[in-house]
Amino acid sequence: MADAIDITRRTIALVGLMGVGKSSVGRRLATSLKMPFVDADAEIEAAADRSVSEIFADMGEAEFRAGEQRVIRRLVDGPPKVLATGGGAFMNDGTRELLKAKAVTVWLQVDLDVLLERATRRDTRPLLRGDDPRAVLERLAQARYPIYAQADVHVMTGEGGHRDAVNAVIDALRHHYREADL
Repeated sequence: MADAIDITRRTIALVGLMGVGKSSVGRRLATSLKMPFVDADAEIEAAADRSVSEIFADMGEAEFRAGEQRVIRRLVDGPPKVLATGGGAFMNDGTRELLKAKAVTVWLQVDLDVLLERATRRDTRPLLRGDDPRAVLERLAQARYPIYAQADVHVMTGEGGHRDAVNAVIDALRHHYREADL
């Protein structure tokens, strides 16, 4: 029986490109599952007392990724939660191994046109500054999709509402646990 499957026993780590809905879907998923929600980027900003954009500008991506890994390690060592990771977190070998060992990873993916519209709504995406956003997203997708494909679960979301995405994630997690017999 699907309802007997406890999909909340491990942290659910959402991975994917910027703009796929890791934070917005993650918040709603956490509410639906009665789990805490944590946004890794917000935790990084709190720990560093500066924005992600400022960390990138002042310290570079490598230092940001090192801090990101430290924060994610702290977060996954706690009780189960829904965790929205930054778009590049899963690309780091150490962070990816950590997430795979301590959480169930869910790759959220959306059509590139939808992603472009979402990711360019605000000027808070350091990787999109100073270049053609579509070209950047295409390059990121080409480089990152093979790595994101290592996630435990893959959910393709569409232009539908967040509720549809949340339901798709829950269904995919139930299927994953049923198949894995975890």
